[in-house]
Amino acid sequence: MRVTHRRRHLVVATLVAAVIAGCTPSEATPVSVPEDPAPTLPSVAPAPEPVVPATTDPVKLTTRAGRQSPGPIAYGTGDAPYNYAPSVLWDGGRYRMWWCSQLGIANPPGDDILLAESRSLNGPFRGPDGRGGTPVFSGSAARFDAMHTCDPSVLKVGDTYYLYYTGAAGDHAHGNAIGLATSRDGRVWTRANGGRPFVTAARDVKRDNTYGAGQPSVVYLAGLFYLMFTDTTGEHTGHNGAGQFVLRSPDPAFGHGVEALGPDGFQPVRDTSARLRSVVDAFSADWMWVDALAAFAIAHETRDGTTITFWDWGFGFQPYEPLLLPGPWREGPGLVRRADGHAVVSLDNPCGKVAIDLVRATHEAPAGPSGLRHFGLDVTDFNACAEPGRAVLALDGFAVPSPSRTVDLIVGGQIVRFDRRSVAEKLAIRILARRPDALAGVRVAAHVKPGVPVRQAPGRGLGFLLDDRLWRISSADVAALNSSAVGDTTSEEWDGYERGLDLVGPPR
Repeated sequence: MRVTHRRRHLVVATLVAAVIAGCTPSEATPVSVPEDPAPTLPSVAPAPEPVVPATTDPVKLTTRAGRQSPGPIAYGTGDAPYNYAPSVLWDGGRYRMWWCSQLGIANPPGDDILLAESRSLNGPFRGPDGRGGTPVFSGSAARFDAMHTCDPSVLKVGDTYYLYYTGAAGDHAHGNAIGLATSRDGRVWTRANGGRPFVTAARDVKRDNTYGAGQPSVVYLAGLFYLMFTDTTGEHTGHNGAGQFVLRSPDPAFGHGVEALGPDGFQPVRDTSARLRSVVDAFSADWMWVDALAAFAIAHETRDGTTITFWDWGFGFQPYEPLLLPGPWREGPGLVRRADGHAVVSLDNPCGKVAIDLVRATHEAPAGPSGLRHFGLDVTDFNACAEPGRAVLALDGFAVPSPSRTVDLIVGGQIVRFDRRSVAEKLAIRILARRPDALAGVRVAAHVKPGVPVRQAPGRGLGFLLDDRLWRISSADVAALNSSAVGDTTSEEWDGYERGLDLVGPPR
């Protein structure tokens, strides 16, 4: 392999020979340059916390339909010897994948983040320029990420894409850090936080593994951004530096309201330096929230493939036995997720089927690119709609027939009733043919009758005005379908209304 940068190999002694941890930083002191202005990060309206039932012993899940792509689905173009650390979103009817490669874009050359898209998980993935992968984010030349930008984790919340990544100043530093960039299209990115990292190595203990903090993976759940990441210098890492820590905050840049996961759950902390508990003994992990299973699923490499470890919402217990996606691998996995970091929902059976798909690097040839390949399986034979708490999680964004010949949209753990089916169809992922019995215990939070007024304000969007509360909707088309007149209001008046739930629909 041509060495234009060295990746530090993180050794998991009892499981695998080596797991590559991503970019390796430099001891060189960055040159001071003017910083890009940090974008104004949009405020995100909090959603109700998920209702997660307690359980006892871990449940053994039934799996079916193991699958894998016949060969590589994406790799860098030109002189790009290594491709790894994918982040994969099902976004707007297509799969979008960002991953790490080396195309010599930065000066000095290091890791670059590439983008490619496909209608099929079996590829081929093509970049916006029509080639195998288009570089969209590279080293800054002078900051903490001067040489290497790698390990992307991409979310889309509202109209904004968030790119969480590992940055390194060069090849021989001791301590990677995590940065954030934002975008409107997932292709053109602006560094946030003034171009500075928002998570750095804790250095709680001195270890031989000086990789530092990196390999972020972020999920948006109930109004909070959940960040899982590696820090080989954290107090609760393994002897070799393996471990995954979790922080959460309502702020995508983790500038305020930060909580760290500890032995007894989440607790407020001063900043992002707390390393109180590791959730899995691994490097290069990815995760997602699975609504139908009411659990986090953490993907990490083990001897025979990718293991999926499950945790309940509060990280108090493991509700399911681990799963294995077998097969060859070379680098850590990227789970296929919705734009908010949740599992992609099953359109035909949201109460009883979950597809777990991922992409991982499987091959490294001395004179050619490594291959990113797709692996997956289905989890079946469970009933997430047997009781109300689980049903509203699994059916979030779906609509069902109501007892009164109208249509009920399940959103944010509640029901919004629509007299007009066409309006519910516009807002729902899908209208199911049958209403689960468990929804009888879920209250109707609002009733949208034809002609209810709609208000709009600059920079705020539109919303149904119901009982002096604004319920935000996706577009003027929704108002037209409901025969609702749209009235203009100021931003101040809009902000003065009590807010109902957002009826814009979940990511699809």
